[in-house]
Amino acid sequence: MDANEMTIAWSGNGSGDPVGASASIGVAGRSAGSSEERALIERAQGGDREAFEELVHRYDRDVLRIALNILHKTEDARDVYQEAFLKIYKNLPRFRFECSFYTWAYRIVTNVCLDHLRRRSSRPEDQAPDLASNQNGDPLPGDFFERQQDQGALSDPERRMRGIEIGRRISSALDLLTPRERMVFEMKHYQGLRLRAIGDALGTTEETVKNSLFRATRKLRAQLEGLL
Repeated sequence: MDANEMTIAWSGNGSGDPVGASASIGVAGRSAGSSEERALIERAQGGDREAFEELVHRYDRDVLRIALNILHKTEDARDVYQEAFLKIYKNLPRFRFECSFYTWAYRIVTNVCLDHLRRRSSRPEDQAPDLASNQNGDPLPGDFFERQQDQGALSDPERRMRGIEIGRRISSALDLLTPRERMVFEMKHYQGLRLRAIGDALGTTEETVKNSLFRATRKLRAQLEGLL
């Protein structure tokens, strides 16, 4: 089947949110793949549609979480999900088992996210992340900020409002980074990846990742000075 005609559907959770709560994703702990998975990949490489659909089922939530953690917009994450799996499908015959399938797929997903960030940076009106709302319609901090917020803040209106303001300032500061700087910063601090893993995912060196992280951190500190 031609990849251009394929539509990938995720399993979802029945709530309209394809990924549920935000979670940290890491390449650590993913092995090079079991013999059973290798056989599945080889079948998919040979054109077995059911085998490829099984691979999608195994990794769809990971792909969605990666995209949402980086882009912070559900609609963008869904677009990246589709595009990433189409690229995985097209490039699957080139996979040579030199790394785990997860690491290989992760690299594709992050590159698609990077391309998406570059496109989004040229459309300022699309840069702000989705902000969740409470039952009164008041905005709450986005996913990445919620992970840094203690539970007591929700019962303290002043702390909650300060948390919202800090979340907005962080979001605005992140928008000033280059797409690669932003991705490296978020992969390191919000997904908890090691520099080497980030380099592997982005197809670059650990030293390059370290330099990008240093520049991103310096820019963010300058923008958030006196706030935290």
